Amino acid sequence: MEDHLMMGQLSPSISPESSSILMIELRTVEEQDQGFLFSVYASTRADEMNLVDWSDEQKNAFLRMQFEAQTKHYSIYYPNAEYKIIERAGVAMGRLSVEDRGDHLLIMDIALLPEYRGSGIGTFLIQELKQEAVRLNLPLVLRVEFFNPAIRLYQRLGFVKTRDVNTVYQEMVWTAGLSRVRSK
Repeated sequence: MEDHLMMGQLSPSISPESSSILMIELRTVEEQDQGFLFSVYASTRADEMNLVDWSDEQKNAFLRMQFEAQTKHYSIYYPNAEYKIIERAGVAMGRLSVEDRGDHLLIMDIALLPEYRGSGIGTFLIQELKQEAVRLNLPLVLRVEFFNPAIRLYQRLGFVKTRDVNTVYQEMVWTAGLSRVRSK
């Protein structure tokens, strides 16, 4: 299966109209992508790093440690996940990690570099994942930090908070049935 716009085995048909507008492609993460993946991760923590009085070296060391811990955590707890680089015309813009957990489709991570945020790419990818969730007859689940501004996007796309996971994250779920109820 070609990874044009969707995860490897998670590959619904893509409407030609939407794919031609954004020209988004997903490719499998390779070892040489680690530097790029770190830069995407670090960009998601930039506001937080601006609040601490650390040197650039200290910030970088902290972010590197956190990135490596996240990478290890994902490999242990999400062994069947698909890790993708989001690209357009060969230019890497972000990352997307998804795992079919059997009883739900989990968006583990979706992140874009700052210059690509707010351009419709995240919305497009989530809409495609919603189509895949419908095809699989599974809810689409994600976990997001309470203070993350992306919560507004997820709510607009029909995700509903279901629970607090811990003191940092809440879980949000989208199902075709809930989405239809909310849109009436």
